Amino acid sequence: MSKKKVIIDCDPGIDDSLAIMLALKSPEIEVMAITIVCGNSPVSMGFSNAKKVLKFMNRLDIPIYIGEPSPIKKKYVNALDTHGEDGLGESFLPEVDGFENSMDAVSYMQEALKKEKCSVIALGPMTNLARLIERDIDAFLSIDELVSMGGSFKSHGNCSPVAEYNYWCDPDAAALVYKTVYDNHSLIHMVGLDVTRKIVLTPTLLEYMNRLNPEVGDFVKRITKFYFDFHWEWEHIIGCVINDPLAVAYYLDREVCSGFSSFVQIETLGISEGQSVVDSMNFYKKEANAKVLNEADCERFWTMFISRLTGTSPDKLDILKEII
Repeated sequence: MSKKKVIIDCDPGIDDSLAIMLALKSPEIEVMAITIVCGNSPVSMGFSNAKKVLKFMNRLDIPIYIGEPSPIKKKYVNALDTHGEDGLGESFLPEVDGFENSMDAVSYMQEALKKEKCSVIALGPMTNLARLIERDIDAFLSIDELVSMGGSFKSHGNCSPVAEYNYWCDPDAAALVYKTVYDNHSLIHMVGLDVTRKIVLTPTLLEYMNRLNPEVGDFVKRITKFYFDFHWEWEHIIGCVINDPLAVAYYLDREVCSGFSSFVQIETLGISEGQSVVDSMNFYKKEANAKVLNEADCERFWTMFISRLTGTSPDKLDILKEII
């Protein structure tokens, strides 16, 4: 079976790290590189955290490229209040020296995407992708499939009443990407808060992972404890929402989420800054530029996520239905 080639564009970040782990445990894809963008953490911290995850996964052979350190126009606001002082749940894992690349993330994308068929799973703000459009639109249009963890249709925002963080952090970048996709009759797969909020890692699921594979379970515990505490303090959830792994799971298996095609525009100003405006009723009569996902098969996701990370056959996860 030929593997699909993927670039993971991310801002690690707790849930980005879990998404990277899932991607690396998935035989259907080959992760060509990890590109870092400012978002949950500054790019230097994101680079450091990506190395820590790759070291744990024994995959430091995968190159990491540092990308844009600030949004296109607005002042950068990180999410370390959510992800901890080190961006990785205040796990303070040992630093991994070296592995710097002289090429930046946008230059890497420009070169790689024009060389071979490759998809992009964007788990952070779209700043790198917007800069790629500005530099070389043909390279951007060479992306095979673009899956974005970002936006929201009917669910409330997580950094304003209406906006999801990735699009709010750099709304101008997201707006440019969606406009470019529309102008060129293409499609973004929008894995937004409507579906990611349904993916809650509970203490029971975490303990189940730990029983199946103590090494993996302990690593996930270390990087998610801060996330658990944050979600309890702010949302009174016993557990934590892990947004980004769902985008990877959806790329791997389109039955994990379902939705509808629609025209989507990203607001860049005012009280609605970063809002993904979904024309679900086709008011504008415009061609769809997004597949907006609004339903998730939680059992299907958790079966994939737990089985792959722990190395357990899916048919042996006999109690999973009872604990989701």
